[in-house]
This record gives sequence, C-alpha cells and structure tokens, in this order.
Amino acid sequence: MTELGGFQDHVARIDLGEGDVSYEGIDDADARKYIGARGLGVKYVFEQGPDVDPLGPDNLLAFMTGPLTGTQVTMSGRIAVCTKSPLTGTVTDSHHGGWSGARLKWAGFDGLLFEGQADHPVYAVVEDGEVELRDASHLWGWGVHDTVEELEDEVEGSYGKNLSTMAIGPGGENEVKYACIMNEDDRASGRGGTGCVMGNKNLKAVVVKSSTRMPKPEDKETFQKGHKQAMQVIQESDITGPNEGGLSLYGTNVLMNLTEEMDGLPTKNAKYSSTRSMSDAEGDGERILDSEDVSGENVRENILVDEPTCHSCPVACKKEVEVQAMHKGEEMNVRTESYEYESAWALGPNSGHVERDKIAVMLERCNDVGIDTIDAGNTMAMTMEMTEQGKLDGLGDGIDWGDADTMIDMIDAIGNRETELADHLAEGPSHLAAEFDAAGNSLAVKGQTMAAYDPRCMKGMAIGYATSNRGACHLRGYTPAAEILGVPEKVDPREWEGKGELCALFQDLHAISDSFDICKFNAFAEGIEEYVLQYNGMTGLDVSEEELMEAGERVYNLERYYNNLAGFDGDDDSLPDRFVEGHEDAIPAQGGSEGELAELDKLKAEYYEVRGWEDGVVPDEKLAELDIDIGPGTGVSSGGAAAPSDD
Repeated sequence: MTELGGFQDHVARIDLGEGDVSYEGIDDADARKYIGARGLGVKYVFEQGPDVDPLGPDNLLAFMTGPLTGTQVTMSGRIAVCTKSPLTGTVTDSHHGGWSGARLKWAGFDGLLFEGQADHPVYAVVEDGEVELRDASHLWGWGVHDTVEELEDEVEGSYGKNLSTMAIGPGGENEVKYACIMNEDDRASGRGGTGCVMGNKNLKAVVVKSSTRMPKPEDKETFQKGHKQAMQVIQESDITGPNEGGLSLYGTNVLMNLTEEMDGLPTKNAKYSSTRSMSDAEGDGERILDSEDVSGENVRENILVDEPTCHSCPVACKKEVEVQAMHKGEEMNVRTESYEYESAWALGPNSGHVERDKIAVMLERCNDVGIDTIDAGNTMAMTMEMTEQGKLDGLGDGIDWGDADTMIDMIDAIGNRETELADHLAEGPSHLAAEFDAAGNSLAVKGQTMAAYDPRCMKGMAIGYATSNRGACHLRGYTPAAEILGVPEKVDPREWEGKGELCALFQDLHAISDSFDICKFNAFAEGIEEYVLQYNGMTGLDVSEEELMEAGERVYNLERYYNNLAGFDGDDDSLPDRFVEGHEDAIPAQGGSEGELAELDKLKAEYYEVRGWEDGVVPDEKLAELDIDIGPGTGVSSGGAAAPSDD
C-alpha cells in the first residue's frame, strides 16, 4: 500500500466474467516509480502479459487517475484508459477531460481494473468506495447520448445528478477497431480502440457518483507555492491566458490557420501540404478549398454557443457549437461541444472539403456512435483516394472526394457495420492496406493514423509519429509547441537536426503530465519547476527535477519495452511512404514548404542515440538503469549482441 498524498490507495479489480469485485491498495514502490494514471495503468497492463489478445478476456482495461487528479491543481480533471490496442497491437493509453477523473478520485478510487468478458451487457456504478455491476441489456444498441441521458435518470444515489457517465455506442459494441469511450456526451478517450475493448467485454458504461472531496496536499506550503506559480504563468501566457489566449478564445482549432500559413496542413489525404497548395494545383486559378472556413476564428464568429470547462480549468478550451445543416434534403439541427482542430481537419480538409456545418454534424455522429474522429476521417480520406484509383471496384460507389453527405451516412454505417464497405472501414487502415493492396494510401503508423501536422515540414512531428508508443500520435510528444507556438522556445520546423532530442524531451514530459493526470495544455505555460513543486507538495515527496524527468523516461521506456515484447522494433518506427525522403512514392510538400520531405533515417538514428535504444529496442542495460524490473528483458545488450530471451 502507499501513504503518499494524492492517492486514495484504493483500486477496484472487476472480473466481468465472474461478476466479482475485489479491492486492493497500490504498491508504494510502483507509485513512486510510475507516478500514477498512465504510468501505473501501463504497469497493470504489462502485468497481464504483452502477448494477450486485445479482444480476449485476459486483456486488461484500466481506468486510472493520478496523484494530482481531482485536486486544486489547474486542469486536473483528466483520466487515463490503458489497455492493449486492438487497432495497433501496442500498449495504448487514451485520456479524456470533463469531470469523470475528478469524480472517480472523489468517490474513493485511484483506478478501476476490468478483466474478463461479461456474458451479457453490464454497466458499472461507482460510489463511496464501492463498485456495483448492473444489467445493461436494455441499453445495448443505443447511442452514447441516449445512454448518458438514461443513466442520469436511472442511477440512484446520495449525490443526485452529480455524476459522470463513460459509455460506448454502437461502434464499441460492434468492435470497430477505433471505437472510443465517450465521457459526458462529448469528451473522448478517442485513440487506440479503447471503446472496442470495452465493447468486447460487454461493458456498456461506467457511472461515477460523488460529492466534491478534493485530496489535501501533504506539504501545503510547497503545494501552494507551486500552484500560485502555475496560475501566474497560465494567466500570463499568450496561449492559455483565460479569455485572452488563443487556446482560450478559439480552442484547439486556433491551429487551423497557423498550420495552413506555414504550409503544414495535410490536405486531400496529405497529397498536398495545405488547402492553398491544393487550390493552386487543382483550382484552375481559383481558391477551391480554404481552411479558413473551418478555423477556430470562423467557428467563434458564426456557430459558437457556449464555452464549458473541465474540473479546475480556467482556460475553457471547449467550444460548443450549434448548426442547422441540410443533409440530403433534410434539416439536421446539431449541438456539440467537440469542434476540435484535429477532428475538423480529418473530417474536413484532409477529406477534400471545408463544409463547416456538416463537419459539426459528423462530429456529433462520431460522438454518438462512439468512434474516433481522427481515424474515422482519415480512413474515409484513404477510401476516397482508393475510390479515385479504382481499388474498391465491386464495393459499391466508394466515397468521392469531399462528399460530406456520404461521409455523414458512412459514420453510422461504420459504427453498425451496415455494408461490406463499412465493415472493411471499421477494421481500420492497416486492414484496408492489406486487403486492397493500398499501403501507399494509408496515413497510419503501427495501424493508427496521424494528426493534423505535416511531417514533411514539421520534422519533430515526423520522428514523433514514427516513435510514438501507441501508433501515430501528436500527443505523445507535442513538438508543435516549439515548432509552431515557440514553447518553450521557437525552433525551425523544417530543420531535422536536434529534433530527436526535442521529441524525446517532450515525450518524457508528457509521460509525467499524463501520469499526474493533468491536461497537456498546461505545458504551454508550466514547466518542470511547477510540476515538481505541485507533485512534491501533494504527495509529500522531495524529488528533484532530474528525478521527475527520469520517472517520465521510465514510463516511456516501459511502454516501448512492452511493445518490444509484443514484437515491435525499429522497422515499425516508420512513416507513410509519401512523406519519406528517398522513397519512390514520396510527394514533396508544396508552397512555403516546397520540396520538403522527412529525413526519417537521420531522425531515427539521432533519436535512438538519445534514447540509448538498439534499433528501436530497449537494451537490458537501459531497463536496469531505469529500475524497470518487470518481465524477461528484451534480450538485447547495449553492445548489440543478442542474449537469450530469458537471460
């Protein structure tokens, strides 16, 4: 057990197959080494074995909070969902905001560990340190929005409506490989197929009820010093300043115009590096596509209706919108709070259109069906390119570029696997690539598609996509902070040298914040100094900045070690062919980034040297250095000589 501040020292282990719930504490050494949330969640998943079937009863689905979750710390409403991904075959962690993380902590828990498979649909109710399983057969087949509304009325308890519901829709029930878990309607643990695992376990929802019982810091003076310092830098930041900073005013979609201006916005399945470049090539002198139409500025001026926030967050980056859009002759009235940058990009410019209001309809449909907006949009963009090339002949009409109406219908079709084409799309880009000889059309790394940052002209993002432990991802190491926003300092986005070191630094720093579990957006203002003060103040520890950074490195290496044992190595640290310097199918960037491609081999060599890895594999010496004492070791030494796997 642990007595560190910020922890409840209380975890529920739920065997869905048997219907049993047991309770346990947290190992103190693990709490110190892996911090919490993401770090501890991955440790629990690792203990199940890296060779488990992602869609088998032995795969663990862990809902984890960290020592700063639900506290006075700014942006501390996050929760991590950790499991083995059915989309990528890697370990994955996917986080969402809102209030469920804080309420889980206030309800007396650090985490919920779901094992096995229920023989009928169930949902879990969490309250006052206990977990109860209830029948969910009547909810199976329902969308997320109706499920959340029904459970708000159905679940009784001493805290009234003060609850959070984390639920899946038809996408999770039908095991769409990129199905997500939706929280309070429109916050998503979106990436890696966490909702697919939840559906496979016949777990429809997790409902958390609680009063507000924030953990108290063990060292109040140190905590208050760190908290005051953090609040000051957040308020003074041009990015996070409440009601003034770009993130506060426009949400994540503040980036749409910025990436377009630097010709770093992948367009039309990344054939082009901006909507302007596409227009120059295909518009016969006209601007046929303009990302401004779906930018944060446009959204704020025309369709914004509310700016809700998450627990303990002064920034309020959520942008709730309301639209009336015509779809095949029918007016659709939609209100949704998730008009995010990456989502709007994947479902918009990367799919060849900028119909702002129809993108809002798509976002609402993805949320209700319960599928990841990034993978849904990118998979449809891939399908559009395959349709154009005649690779889907015999599967109906496919999807034409920019056909927003077909995209809207396809979201429901994917979630319910309604047609043969939709069934293929539900399996994800790697399946499409293998089934239709379409590897060159995929924007995926390790089976997960990339986000809205072009790796041809943002070289930190190139190595970030390639080495992300959960497949292509911008949030494992958010180098655009430096390459676009100048945080902590501006670097040349098109220069490859130094990006391996920059990427590793961001990856370790984000492993810390994900393990706390606090929002990554605080890193636009806060740094390791504020992290150490608040962490030490809450837990009562006295770690140095170097020790905390080493903990982040330990978490990242634990994940890589898991993936190594699951069969991944440097060959899997790849990029889509069209981005890579020297590849015969490379498509150089255009406009202000003209001619740019990712120097992948150079980036990987630099990155591996910084990490101390051997061709993408964590050597046993590195495991020993970081005190990672779980599993058999990789059998690789720093000298490059293979050792027996059980050595």
